[in-house]
Amino acid sequence: MVHYTHMEEGKKFTYIDLFAGIGGFHQAANALGGKCVFASEIDTEAKRAYEANYEIPPHGDITQVCASEIPDHDVLLAGFPCQPFSIIGKKLGFDDIRGTLFFEIARILKEKKPRLFILENVKQLKTHNRGETLEKIIKTLKDLNYTVYYDILNALNFGLPQKRERIIIVGFLNKSVIFSFPKNKSEGKLKDILENENTVSDKYFASKEIVKKRKSKHQSEYYPGIWHENKGGNISSYPYSCALRAGASYNYLLVNGIRRLTPREMLRLQGFPDTFKIVCNDSQTRKQAGNAVPVNVIKAVLKEALYAETKAERQ
Repeated sequence: MVHYTHMEEGKKFTYIDLFAGIGGFHQAANALGGKCVFASEIDTEAKRAYEANYEIPPHGDITQVCASEIPDHDVLLAGFPCQPFSIIGKKLGFDDIRGTLFFEIARILKEKKPRLFILENVKQLKTHNRGETLEKIIKTLKDLNYTVYYDILNALNFGLPQKRERIIIVGFLNKSVIFSFPKNKSEGKLKDILENENTVSDKYFASKEIVKKRKSKHQSEYYPGIWHENKGGNISSYPYSCALRAGASYNYLLVNGIRRLTPREMLRLQGFPDTFKIVCNDSQTRKQAGNAVPVNVIKAVLKEALYAETKAERQ
């Protein structure tokens, strides 16, 4: 297998896609010239969607995959499970078995030594357990001889009308790389991702009782807008979506206070193109979109990382 020594936009690089979901990382990497040589995802329905769209059958449980059997690769990409660190979950961190899946990433990095990695998680990882969890993660990565950078980025600043803040961790084997996170300020327009209301199926519209109740509590300044009801029953609305969540109640987000987002709209909010094939039912697609990484964010970070490495190699 060829191991590419220069990585930049327009030049080929190989990558692996761990905890792949429906391929948010895959979308970003392929757009920049990447070739996926290995993918792993444990969820059956997400695996079905991934294979249907990329013609790559993901391996299942990564804990059962021997690191030496994973193909050599230039870039490791992983949105490792966030439930242990999320404000939605119980915040158990490394005490939760899903939290320890980070160490599967470390195991593969140690064995395969890709020259670059990009990891994604919820922003609460930064403050979880008074910062000790992130400190442990960063130390583990540095002990593997990587130079590590991290920051919290918001999908709203990368052309997507969704407030979705995520911590992004980037690491380089090349010590001479100087990296800065992209600071885009390109806001997406909600109208650009919404379908024509007249073409939306009746099944996505909330009941008259729910709509009446919402409108009795809230009047929106925005049209189009997305109304958000939190766990306490408070209602707010914005000219963008609050973060999609895999396990949220069915009606927590309502377009203009009257209907739910369609599966295609949810995928657009995460930066997936309309060429992405929807092969699972609405419930599964909603879950998949809620678990996905924002394609635009990852593409911008990866592009900057590839450029930084190439620049360092030329000096």
